[in-house]
Amino acid sequence: MAEYTEPAQFVTPPERNATDVLFDIAAARPDKSVFLREVDGQWLPVTAAEAAGQVRALAKGLIASGINPGDRVALLSATRLEWTLLDFAIWTAGATPVPIYDSSSAPQIDWILEDSSATGIIVENEAKRALLADVAHVTPATLVFTIDPAQGPSLMEQLTAAGADVTDAEVEARRTSLRADSPATLIYTSGTTGRPKGVMLAHANLLGEIGGVLDSSMSGMLGDGKRLLLFLPMAHVLARAINLVALEAGVAVGYTADIKNLLPTFETFRPSLILSVPRVFEKVYNSARHKAYDSSVIKGKIFDRAASTAIAYSTASDSGSVGTVLELRRKLYDQLVYSKLRAALGGQCEMAISGGAPLGARLGHFFRGVGIPVFEGYGLTETTAAITVNTPGHARMGTVGRPIPGNTVRIGDDGEVLLKGAVVFGGYWQNPDATAESLTDGWFHTGDIGTLDADGYLKITGRKKEIIVTAGGKNVSPAPLEDIMRAHPLISQAMVVGDQRPFIATLITLDPEAVPAWLERNGKDPATTMRELVKDHQLHAEVQTAIDEANATVSHAEAIKKFRILRDDFTEETGELTPTLKVKRKVVADKYDHQIEKLYRG
Repeated sequence: MAEYTEPAQFVTPPERNATDVLFDIAAARPDKSVFLREVDGQWLPVTAAEAAGQVRALAKGLIASGINPGDRVALLSATRLEWTLLDFAIWTAGATPVPIYDSSSAPQIDWILEDSSATGIIVENEAKRALLADVAHVTPATLVFTIDPAQGPSLMEQLTAAGADVTDAEVEARRTSLRADSPATLIYTSGTTGRPKGVMLAHANLLGEIGGVLDSSMSGMLGDGKRLLLFLPMAHVLARAINLVALEAGVAVGYTADIKNLLPTFETFRPSLILSVPRVFEKVYNSARHKAYDSSVIKGKIFDRAASTAIAYSTASDSGSVGTVLELRRKLYDQLVYSKLRAALGGQCEMAISGGAPLGARLGHFFRGVGIPVFEGYGLTETTAAITVNTPGHARMGTVGRPIPGNTVRIGDDGEVLLKGAVVFGGYWQNPDATAESLTDGWFHTGDIGTLDADGYLKITGRKKEIIVTAGGKNVSPAPLEDIMRAHPLISQAMVVGDQRPFIATLITLDPEAVPAWLERNGKDPATTMRELVKDHQLHAEVQTAIDEANATVSHAEAIKKFRILRDDFTEETGELTPTLKVKRKVVADKYDHQIEKLYRG
């Protein structure tokens, strides 16, 4: 049984809580720029004193409105500065934030409000407020606040006015009543199956995440003068935890929810570091490749050679065998390709952090070869985001790194990844059965399958519940195959099937943004419909090249024998993806059952 512990050099005082991250900075360095707010295309600083003052005013308004210590308050909004200020304000009022994904439907919101017994909910705008009309557990007794009302003063102005009679002393008493072991947040897992469960995290968990990351070599890349642009949903534990890490480290944080215009935002914000999920890195790579090919076939081929060089350079760097020829090739392509890619990310990006799903060694090597190392980590809501991560000087491609200080990783007899430490949650809200099933003697059973090398680097190889067992008894982990297929610029999603079937097959969706350029490059009618396109033999041949690449990594019994291209891409709106862009396998299997059956006919 493999096991690795990374001891902590930090101690979390029992009287400390997450609000201290902001208020300590405000006390010691009131003029320190902690946030950046976009105003008319410019990113203007928000000082620690200003932020703390706004949080205090919001907290006063919440107290005056009837929020009591220990209450759960839901927060339904896209990523924006106000999200963070309200998160701190709910804590400061002595209450517990319950984040809800901005994309959630009325039934999902209803379940979270019912299960958490939330006394109030903060929504972003009138459209979200209108959604509450279909939420049964929003009653006349429920406190409802709107950040951007259609008319009248903003929520900031409303709460400031409402809390005018609440004293600073009362707010400070509420804030300091929270201790490290106090409830910090109730986060409902997005869930690829079943109803979401409420994950209970204490302030000690959040502080353990901050201490663990800053106790690692990652701290050398953080500090004053650095800028982080957050665009992942703040309802996701990864964005929320890294937000706190950045603040504690002195990094100025900006926020945007405009995912479609990320590249223009990168150009104006000029981030020092980026936090994202693998799908965004795939899109950056694929978009750059499409742009090159759209310009000319010659430029497209130059991009492909540049990509191969970046991967080769990064791979050779691991073994210390970068030769003179490879070094010269990289310098050439740095001028032709890599510098433009770095410029597209703002020109100041020194590193990126990837989490939420496997990145894949190919993409990792590509970005590192380009000059933007992507440090991949691993964690779950139940571990307050990252519990393992690759860090500068301690990175091993293809792994998700070593435990952050204060935590332990163990591989069970059946290959399951077990976790224990400062960031591991205390249990599921009002769900003792699920808690007992997941936590044994302090060890969290993740449901992931992995391996641990002698130096403590963890590699995730699949999910226990997603392991496919063919009719011939062969165990197949779908994730590695899917990662390779999704690397193809034309492929958006891939879902491997074959449980109790005679062979492995896969469903494929196309990237809608890539289709027009592919049609043009291949002399096809631009008005070709998806119904016609999915039958195109040339398209099938190109998709087959991605499948061949995936098949080259496995045995014949594990290889994909057939595939089917679907007319529609998987999206969060249509229900096939979680808010963090993971495929809901059961939803897809049910929705496309007839397509799967066609793969096995005859």
